[in-house]
Amino acid sequence: MSQGFEDSMLRRLYVDNYKCLVNFELPLQELSLLLGRNGVGKTSVLDVVFALRRLLSGSVKVTSPDAFPTRTLTRWQSREQQTFEIEVHVDTDTFRYRLEVEHERATRQGRICREELTSNGQPLFRCQMGNVQLYRDDHSEGPRYKVDWSESALARVAAGDDNRRLTRFRDFVNRIVVCGLYPASFRAESSAEDALLQRDARNFADWYRHVLLERPDLIPAFTGTLGEVLEGFQSIRLERVGQETRALMVTFHEGGQDYELRFDEISDGQRALIALYGLVHLAHGQGYTFFLDEPDNYVALPEIQPWLMKLSDACGKSLPQAVLCSHHPELIDYLGANAGIVLSREAPGVVTAKTFDPDRLQGSLKLSEEVARGWAG
Repeated sequence: MSQGFEDSMLRRLYVDNYKCLVNFELPLQELSLLLGRNGVGKTSVLDVVFALRRLLSGSVKVTSPDAFPTRTLTRWQSREQQTFEIEVHVDTDTFRYRLEVEHERATRQGRICREELTSNGQPLFRCQMGNVQLYRDDHSEGPRYKVDWSESALARVAAGDDNRRLTRFRDFVNRIVVCGLYPASFRAESSAEDALLQRDARNFADWYRHVLLERPDLIPAFTGTLGEVLEGFQSIRLERVGQETRALMVTFHEGGQDYELRFDEISDGQRALIALYGLVHLAHGQGYTFFLDEPDNYVALPEIQPWLMKLSDACGKSLPQAVLCSHHPELIDYLGANAGIVLSREAPGVVTAKTFDPDRLQGSLKLSEEVARGWAG
């Protein structure tokens, strides 16, 4: 595992007054499958996690379109404050991060009125109304100063010898990948390496380039598996097409001869499979936590279960954690009984999350059939 992330996991997410999520709490395991009808908030959960990662990376303001703009306030609520909380376990530390965002609907302006981080119940960081109080690793008081309310003050704290815990929490969050694969957007050419996949994985070639340079030892297992699951697959490589630009090329064998295609010339399903197995093999030991939206899209029914088996074996070992959203019967039947979390929407629109109870299965019906009939919960 990545140094410092041998035992790491996002254990709990709390959201209030964000889209359809009101006073919503979600417990998470090493491998979790979010189940439920359309409109119950599965994608909203991923949106929140993505926004928190963006905010804590220091790359966006709090009301930026991919963070917490005013339009994300719950429409049937009159309150103008949103609250978000995550509980993260990293080795011996249990971190709790809390963010409160105050909006003004009329002007669509917003600011952070409270931001806090604790470790094992003791303070590491506190910001209220733009006033920061830093704490050292031993929880003694450090510097105080004023900040801009429109962005995360925690993201701007410089790493130092006396705030290693705060830095470890932030590093964990920066290794969260929220992704819904859209193979049609995948670029074949890479002009630079990128340590993090984008939301639709369009920069897979950049990510592969990063892994190739940082962890070339991971490539043989990755290509070996692709040879088992992609008919005719021989190899994958980066070819120089410019001074800094490389093109991702895939070689196949058919009709007694080899031929090579650019990554954007193979089918959407082939690109999706390469990316899915890349998530399992190329993320090995690097501390990534994956939130994946409908990973079964673009792949055939017989192709998804071998990947699920690889993912299940990796979670909690070479891959700390994965959270999936899916309606696919194969995912539901394979993962649902042990990893299923059912999201349901009750009157007056409140979303709840309940761990699936396998004892409630109706006779010989498959779990996917239970879900389809609305009985599972």
